[in-house]
Amino acid sequence: MKYFFSAGEASGDIHASQVIRELLRIDPEADICFLGGDSMADATGKKPLIHFSRMAFMGFIDVAAHLPQVLGNFKTAKEAIRTMRPDAVVLVDYPGFNLTLAKYAKGLGIKVFYYIAPKLWAWKSYRIKQIKRYVDEVFSILPFEPAWFAERGVEVTYVGNPSVEEVEQAIKALPPRDEFLSAHGLTDRPVLALVPGSRVGEIKTNLPVMDAVARRHPELQTVVAGAPSLKRDFYARFTDFPVVDGATLGLMASSRVAMVTSGTASLECALAGCPQVVCYRAVGWKWAHDIFLHILKIPYASLPNLIGGKIDRQTRREVNEEAVKTGVRGCIVPEMLVHNCTPDAVDRELSRLIPDGAPRSAQLDGYRRIREILHTDSSAAANVARLIVQKLRKV
Repeated sequence: MKYFFSAGEASGDIHASQVIRELLRIDPEADICFLGGDSMADATGKKPLIHFSRMAFMGFIDVAAHLPQVLGNFKTAKEAIRTMRPDAVVLVDYPGFNLTLAKYAKGLGIKVFYYIAPKLWAWKSYRIKQIKRYVDEVFSILPFEPAWFAERGVEVTYVGNPSVEEVEQAIKALPPRDEFLSAHGLTDRPVLALVPGSRVGEIKTNLPVMDAVARRHPELQTVVAGAPSLKRDFYARFTDFPVVDGATLGLMASSRVAMVTSGTASLECALAGCPQVVCYRAVGWKWAHDIFLHILKIPYASLPNLIGGKIDRQTRREVNEEAVKTGVRGCIVPEMLVHNCTPDAVDRELSRLIPDGAPRSAQLDGYRRIREILHTDSSAAANVARLIVQKLRKV
């Protein structure tokens, strides 16, 4: 059978490559064309039709600034689908681009599968109409999503979370802690990891707060998790703590505690077993925080809390209003968001997690609950590949 994959970001490239490998085990003669990156190229032995580095535009301004390239990418992808006429188009995350491809493929009568459901429960819920019209089946990696989609008339299958398997495998491959630290020029002192994200904007707003908090803890060895795409000169504008490039998971697994910008890294930190405070500064105005809460249709901003926490939205609002005074309670990891993301507020939460005691134990217990919730008997990629082939063979 013939398959067309579309992944527009580095994480999607990794997840899609795992599905491709599983598909090739089931269907060794599979013909695969793809938009993606090096991981998918390794899995297929082919070059991508378009490398994701030419697709990674996010937000209205960024897309508008690169509109000719975006339109060119659509034209190339559509022409490839029209010429190839695959049995299935498999879309991986990246909804702004991929939902347009879904519409085109569906118009040609091609089966459309979506792996890693768009986070419509958080924002842009209006896209549910596009999912209903143009996607034959959605595969979810978050266990609370099927119920949300079902309430809106869309059947979604939870296939497991690929981060669980990826983190477990990566941690098993890590050297002992002392060897890891030594390899990066670090001592054996307890480590405070600063994980400010991978995008320039989020690092600019979050790293200064993290740096200020870290200076209050000279008893810890502070280390910044650097993104491979950014030079150290960039980080030097905000901190003089050492930077470890391209080894975020190893750093978190070797750390006593961490400050992490909200995103996938917060889940990876939980799976690595490192207590954390989630930070998301952006602008620091209270009215921006209120808009943020209004736009988000979810009780939390971080994946550990979304997966394992239990709290309604009104309680979350009240908790956040008191966060500056009392710290965030009632969730697995404290979330210090927008105007609550200040050195004083973040340090109050971080200081509770450094020593052994009830707050640290409670968070680690929450991590164990997350692993139990996310557990599946087989990998997410294997489940997706099996389900796709089953659906196509029934046609």
